[in-house]
Amino acid sequence: MNTSIRRWLLAALVLPGLMLVAQPASDSIPEKENELTVDLQFFGRGETRYGGMLPEADDQKEEESSGVAKSSFLLSRTRLAINYKRDWLEARVTPQHSGIWGQAGKGAFNLYETWVKLTARCGLFAQVGRVALSYDDERIIGSDDWAMASQSHDVLRVGYEGHGHRAHVVFAYNQNAEVLDGNTNFFNGAQPYKTMQDVWYHYDLPKFPLGISVLFMNIGMQNEDENHLKHKTWFQQLLGGYLSFRPKRWNVEASYYHQMGKNERGMKIDAWMASGKVAFSPKPTYGFVLGYDYLSGDKYFAVPEEGHIGMVLHDVIRGFSTVYGSHHKFYGAMDFFYVSTYMHGFTPGLQNIYVGGFFSPIKGLKFDASYHYLATATKLDKLDMSLGHEFEFQASYAISRDVGLMAGASFMSGGETMERLKRSSNNSSLRWGWIGLSVNPRIFTTKW
Repeated sequence: MNTSIRRWLLAALVLPGLMLVAQPASDSIPEKENELTVDLQFFGRGETRYGGMLPEADDQKEEESSGVAKSSFLLSRTRLAINYKRDWLEARVTPQHSGIWGQAGKGAFNLYETWVKLTARCGLFAQVGRVALSYDDERIIGSDDWAMASQSHDVLRVGYEGHGHRAHVVFAYNQNAEVLDGNTNFFNGAQPYKTMQDVWYHYDLPKFPLGISVLFMNIGMQNEDENHLKHKTWFQQLLGGYLSFRPKRWNVEASYYHQMGKNERGMKIDAWMASGKVAFSPKPTYGFVLGYDYLSGDKYFAVPEEGHIGMVLHDVIRGFSTVYGSHHKFYGAMDFFYVSTYMHGFTPGLQNIYVGGFFSPIKGLKFDASYHYLATATKLDKLDMSLGHEFEFQASYAISRDVGLMAGASFMSGGETMERLKRSSNNSSLRWGWIGLSVNPRIFTTKW
């Protein structure tokens, strides 16, 4: 075979492959391949609280004398999400302002998200910038959207999505400032970790309503060394999985995660959590849910009486940390657990048994109610493990496609254990109520 024929055969084999890779995702080039959208989001919430936290010593003498913490305030968040898309390229910039009405300094202004993403026809993608990460039910990694500032991460994320498979690998490295000497980031940066690497894989079974996820995290936490002379990074790992099974009117979810490695003080970690939930909706207008969460706690947890110091020497951290999840979605809406902390940074863990249901009498209107029985996971010396009973009620109404009203109320009856653990008073009647407004219009869209 002469050289000319070989060249033609090589071209015949290579060129179709090159054309297949180079052609756009659709069969023909669209007339307008650039798309720009601008979305506005306003979310405001008013809250009133009674009891549950110790009043600050220098604030409002009348409340201090009563021993009951009381407060009312208004919060709001405004975002402008600017999205650009062109075939294989996508970008987003989302400036955000959040804060309490009347707050000194006029609240906080920042970039909630700002990233670019490249996607190949085969399903491979690469994304870099500030990203709101959200995986599975958001128990471990989520946007925590209830908090006004929410949560996002400066990362490089690469992965594959297609044919029921989704695989993501996330890399993060944080630094407080651009410095010439040193690599500091402990606790006063945008995120508390120095480095983070995540591997997440999810598979949806074909023709069967079952989804399975596996998550691995390696988190580097920075602190001073034993001699307080230089900075040191300790690494902790998390490994676990999430399962969702949704046949027709049922929804079954389960998860298990184990933590190991060392915390930011160099202490060994050996902690775990497990959860299960079953929901059933006989009709789209009503349904029921039953669930249980168990989060391990530190052994020999110290619960000193008021005015005493309770210190216990721990050699292993056994209290599970929910790291960067959407905490408000779990463990009771009053946020006494895994949002606020216990004394000395240790935790007795948590058991959360809950039952609830929803009812939607007309389109757009929905009522939710639930009951939580809360207890510690660690046995306490001279105290009962029971923390109390929490009752929650919530209503939401969609005024239009872009506007929604929400309101909620929670009541908790806590006992002596709750009072001692949280250093709070009047735990027999804790109350929290709120009302919110959400407005999410698309204010601009164009193609060219």
